[in-house]
Amino acid sequence: MVNKILITGASGGIGGATAKALAKSGASLYLHYNSGKEAVDHLARGLREKYSDQFFICVQADLSREDGPELLLQQIDQQVNGVVYASGISKVSLFQDTESKTIKKMIQLQLTSPFRLLQQLIQPMIRAKSGKILLVSSIWGLEGASTEVLYSMVKGGQNAFVKALAKEAAPSGITVNAVAPGAVDTSMMHLFSPEDIEYVKQEIPMGRLAAPEEVASLINYLMSSEAGYISGQVISINGAWYC
Repeated sequence: MVNKILITGASGGIGGATAKALAKSGASLYLHYNSGKEAVDHLARGLREKYSDQFFICVQADLSREDGPELLLQQIDQQVNGVVYASGISKVSLFQDTESKTIKKMIQLQLTSPFRLLQQLIQPMIRAKSGKILLVSSIWGLEGASTEVLYSMVKGGQNAFVKALAKEAAPSGITVNAVAPGAVDTSMMHLFSPEDIEYVKQEIPMGRLAAPEEVASLINYLMSSEAGYISGQVISINGAWYC
């Protein structure tokens, strides 16, 4: 049973909804944030009141920095047998206008940091012959998006990482998967104007954005024992936007 889980990006919409779903399923959680201390503190208080026999520990680190993974690992004082990597930022710009500092920050946050974190966190899972790893990717890691070339590139890298690590970790009883949401009603959508969001809704066959709780429900299932034979998959959840 996966009962001690690290969620990165727990201050975000998908991360917070995932924390609530996993806590309801009986998991104790390390709730990571970077700048969203108030949101994570509020989340942890609510979970402690509701599930007094589980622990909910807030941990802070900037995973877009090179030293971020090490600082986060220093705050985890118990072995975890599950990781949900939900940290993410997006940057809308023309390909030729993307600055070097933005490229470095995005690659660190979306590729280097999860790689380095999981190098350490997977070791006790290997010894225990059990564990669950999940990354929150994106529809654009599968399809690509104009003016989000960098974001599409790193999310595509996450998808390849999931497929490769799943093959390597499978003999140790560890599953590795990703969910690839389409447009989700979170703060990340604030990058776009109301008119742009309305246009996206019209493009989606279901006619609406996903709720964070809908993505969290899928994550909760993939982190459960019922999904023990699902590994190496990048599962789309996009309202039939791209099939």
